[in-house]
Amino acid sequence: MSTPAQAIREARDLLLSLRGQGDRARAEFRWPEISGPFNWAVDWFDDLGRGNQDTALWLRDEDGSDERYSYDEMVHRSDRLAAWLEAQGVAKGDVVMVMLGNQVELWDAMLAVMKLGAVILPTTVALQHDDLADRVPRAGVAAVVTSPDCEAKFDGLDDLLCVTTGEGHDRWRPMADAAGFPAGARPVVTDASDPVLLYFTSGTTEHPKLVVHTHLSYPVGHLSTMYFIGVRPGDVHLNISSPGWGKHAWSSFFSPWIAGATVFSYTYHRFDPARLLRELEDCGVTTFCAPPTVWRMMIKADLGARPSALREAVGAGEPLNPEVISAVQRAWGLTIRDGYGQTETTCTVGNAPGEEVRPGAMGKPMPGARLVIIDPDTGEESRHGEICIPVDPWPLNLTTGYLGDFRTVQADGRYHSGDLVSLDDHGYLTYVGRTDDVFKASDYKVSPFELESVLIEHPAVLEAAVVPAPDELRLAVPKACIALADGFAPDEATALSILAHAKDRLAPYLRVRRVEFVELPKTISGKVRRVELRAREVDPAVVIEDFRYEAFPQLRG
Repeated sequence: MSTPAQAIREARDLLLSLRGQGDRARAEFRWPEISGPFNWAVDWFDDLGRGNQDTALWLRDEDGSDERYSYDEMVHRSDRLAAWLEAQGVAKGDVVMVMLGNQVELWDAMLAVMKLGAVILPTTVALQHDDLADRVPRAGVAAVVTSPDCEAKFDGLDDLLCVTTGEGHDRWRPMADAAGFPAGARPVVTDASDPVLLYFTSGTTEHPKLVVHTHLSYPVGHLSTMYFIGVRPGDVHLNISSPGWGKHAWSSFFSPWIAGATVFSYTYHRFDPARLLRELEDCGVTTFCAPPTVWRMMIKADLGARPSALREAVGAGEPLNPEVISAVQRAWGLTIRDGYGQTETTCTVGNAPGEEVRPGAMGKPMPGARLVIIDPDTGEESRHGEICIPVDPWPLNLTTGYLGDFRTVQADGRYHSGDLVSLDDHGYLTYVGRTDDVFKASDYKVSPFELESVLIEHPAVLEAAVVPAPDELRLAVPKACIALADGFAPDEATALSILAHAKDRLAPYLRVRRVEFVELPKTISGKVRRVELRAREVDPAVVIEDFRYEAFPQLRG
């Protein structure tokens, strides 16, 4: 009988061998059969890492610092930290909030907490005291690991074991004490079905829910994400993502370390596209993942020549606009591949490496993903509807549920994603929007994403969010809330230019009728809160009014 590490390696190597053969990968791939005692950090990472001098983690920042850590170093660092945390009182099942930036202690802490059988709650440093006062008790947090600049945010939150990456003082214990702590190899103390990660969702349409992941669902489930990214052993992989969110675990932790690649992180205080492009070249980055917003900023700043080592480029976090794909293809001769998943899942849909990319489409289901498309109106399977996941048997790469009162599965025995797609004759899925974002105008269904994809092709538009605005004649009309690119004024001429651009490219029933230049309200993870924009349309008293414009007569009709 194979060990868990052997089972994961066999599944991984099959996927690595089937680059460009997506249909075969979908047909032949099976999730590793792992049950009983299993701990990803011990059974996989330590097995891969002990004695392995390849670089596991490479940290650079704009100030010039450059740190590299081998797989073997990361094994021993996390062993010592696990033993030290245990001595401080952290026990199996305890929830440990990890609130750190892209620093070595982040990766140390995640591995160490996992090895203890405790539960990691990754948390963005952007949260403030009031956010933490809500989240700490909701998640049942027992301990927190953070940096000196965030310590004060925990004032008044009692009964916590507090660990700092800085100097020890008062109730804060210095993580540096773990460096000299004696530790041997860690035993496996968890079951495959034990929880290992908690994530608060981004909260674009409601209050954040608390997602639970086990030692299988994310750590092993990200085999599908590894296949989507195209990361291979020995690669240098850069993912633009802030710690604390699922995407960071997707692409800056599990996927590269499943592949046996280097996690590369570049820290900056203010995004500089030109500097980032130099880092891609100078550090020999082979695989690169960035959200579409970053790709758009890089395009507007001039992509220049293709980084010489770059083989794979992907977008994630929000749908990719076809114009972004075209711009990078023209400049670099490289096609950005889009992918899809949620905090609740690993990558479930994507344009796999070596397969044809159809601009505008998310791609096809990933190996191991079982999806159905359900018409929200009829509840029947359809080519146009909501992505759902059957849960009999329960998919390995799906959350086991939410903490609290939120249900994961509806009465029909499916997990409902809330995301609407259309399926074409060749098996490609195209994102339409959220079930709660689509609205009717003149009795036509309008997908905000379709309109936003057109709007951001205009040079003045950095970001756009389309919402329904009440209208006496049409019930509602599409209104564009726009964040302007640098160098453009929020005035009548800009509004007219944007409206004319949309008029030329959209069907009459999809036509944008109103424009408002605003600072888009966003979640802490950077996603636009359309729910807030819609609420402002219902209650004008809460609208942030920088500049409003209703279509001139010459653009009507």
